[in-house]
Amino acid sequence: MDRTPGNAATPAAPGDPATSRRTLLRGGLAIGAVAAAGLVGSMRADAATVDYPSAVWSPASTSNYTASNRVTSYPVDLVVIHVTQETYANTIRVFQDPAHQASAHYVVKSSDGSIGQCVREHDIAWHAGNWDYNTRSIGIEHEGWVDQPAYFTTAMYHSSAALTAAICDKYGIPKDRNHIIGHVQVPGTDHTDPGPNWDWVRYIRLVNGV
Repeated sequence: MDRTPGNAATPAAPGDPATSRRTLLRGGLAIGAVAAAGLVGSMRADAATVDYPSAVWSPASTSNYTASNRVTSYPVDLVVIHVTQETYANTIRVFQDPAHQASAHYVVKSSDGSIGQCVREHDIAWHAGNWDYNTRSIGIEHEGWVDQPAYFTTAMYHSSAALTAAICDKYGIPKDRNHIIGHVQVPGTDHTDPGPNWDWVRYIRLVNGV
């Protein structure tokens, strides 16, 4: 997850990846009760707008992504896999904080694989720390920490893989490691997620229905 303004290529925040990621997330947790109430109302009103049927609409602040009309404005040919370095609830909360300036399209919960959609797929989420990659990709955050593999549950792997498979089918994206990448593979990033504990072999097999 990066602070990535939508109209320029801006490098990821400096410093240790895990520490800076956690600092960014926790630094954005203060949201007023009135704003929170408004977001709840928006979630209820716009529930029908999710792109993935089993997702729950959990909208990011409009200050944290770029409105667009993909695939007309930009092609979509990548899925970027992230790990939040935070809890599911706190990740949703900071994406709703207009000061945070970061978001992802989806967040997957560790315990049961629940999926929250925070940004519509046709819009550009600020998740990769690289403007070109943001325009071309769908970003999926996963609850947990890169050094705590217990967060990468069977429910999370299966739910996320089904989501990624649906995205690949929708946009004609090959279901391979050249097109389903980790945040660490984005040029210019200082992030290491999803980290060495993420089982890529298992994940790609699941995406391909194996």
